[in-house]
Amino acid sequence: MPTLVDTLRTAQARRGPLLTDARTTAFRVLHGEADGVPDVTVDRFGGLYVLSLYRDFTPSEEEALLDAAMTAWAPTSLYLKRRPREARVLANVAKETLAPETATRGEPVESLTALENGLSFLIRPGQGLSVGLYLDMRDTRAWLLKEARGLTVLNLFAYTCAFGVVATAGGAKRALNLDASRRVLEWGEENARLNGQPVDRYDYVAGDVFDWLKRLAKKGETFDLVIADPPSFSNTKEARFSAARDYARLAEATARVVSPGGRLVACCNHAGLPAKRFEAMVSEGLSLAGRQGRAVSSSGPSSLDFPSPPGQEPALKVHVVQLR
Repeated sequence: MPTLVDTLRTAQARRGPLLTDARTTAFRVLHGEADGVPDVTVDRFGGLYVLSLYRDFTPSEEEALLDAAMTAWAPTSLYLKRRPREARVLANVAKETLAPETATRGEPVESLTALENGLSFLIRPGQGLSVGLYLDMRDTRAWLLKEARGLTVLNLFAYTCAFGVVATAGGAKRALNLDASRRVLEWGEENARLNGQPVDRYDYVAGDVFDWLKRLAKKGETFDLVIADPPSFSNTKEARFSAARDYARLAEATARVVSPGGRLVACCNHAGLPAKRFEAMVSEGLSLAGRQGRAVSSSGPSSLDFPSPPGQEPALKVHVVQLR
C-alpha cells in the first residue's frame, strides 16, 4: 500500500507538462479526493506550496501531512490554510488560526512573482486565505488572452485583477475592474505594472458590484465582454450574495451592460450548484433583462491539475453566452 509520501509524489507527477513549462509556475499539485487525499488541496507557486485543509484535522494529522509534503516535494516554503465550513464566518475573528501569516515549514515569503502563460502575478502567501491568484481559472484566462483584442472588457468581482491583466495583454481596448475591496484592486494595479501595463485609476473601481452595474446601465455604458466570477458567498455593507440563490439576479444585472453581439462569461465555483441548474439561472437572468442569448461554450478547470473524482462534476463552471 502506498505511503502518504508516495501518494503526494504521484499526484505531483500527474501534472506532467506543467512541471516543465517555463511560462507557467503556478498550478495545483494535489486536488483532494481525486488525488487520493480527501479534504486537502495544495497549490504550487514555484518553490512555494500552499496547503489547504477542508475539515478539522487533529494536530497529529496536520503534522503528518506537513511532514509528508516536505519529504515528497522539498518546497522552499510551505504555508497552511485551514478552511473548514465555518471559515467564512471566522475569517475576521480567527485569521491567524485559519491562515497563519508565517510559513509553517521552510522559509518565510512576503511576496513572490508567479508566472501563468508568460504573465506575471504577485503572490502573498501570508495575506489571508487567498494568496493572489485562483488557479482553477487558468484555462479561462488563456481563452481570454486569445479573445480580447480590440474589445472592451468588464471584470466583475475582480479580486487582484488577473482577468484585467490578461485582457490588456491580449490587446483589449479597455479593461474595467470592479471589486468591493480597494486593497485588492491596488494589488491588481501592482499586477498590471508587473507586466509593463499602464494603470489608470478610473479602471480600478471599488464598490458594490450590483450598485455599479445599475450605474453603468443607467449611463448606457456597455461592454463587448463581461466576466462575472463572484465568490460563492459574500457580505458587503450593502448586501449579502449567495451564488446558489442569487446568480439569476447577477446575470440579469450583467446582461444590461453587455453590448449587442457581446458575450457574458458567467462563472461559478460553488460545488453544491449543479452545472445544469447554474446554466438555467444564467438563462433566467437574461430573460429578466429582456435579452436573448446563445450558449457559446461551457467548461470547467483544467483536468490536468483539477481532476474530478469519478461521477462528480468539477466545482468550477464557466458558461459563455453571446447576447443579441
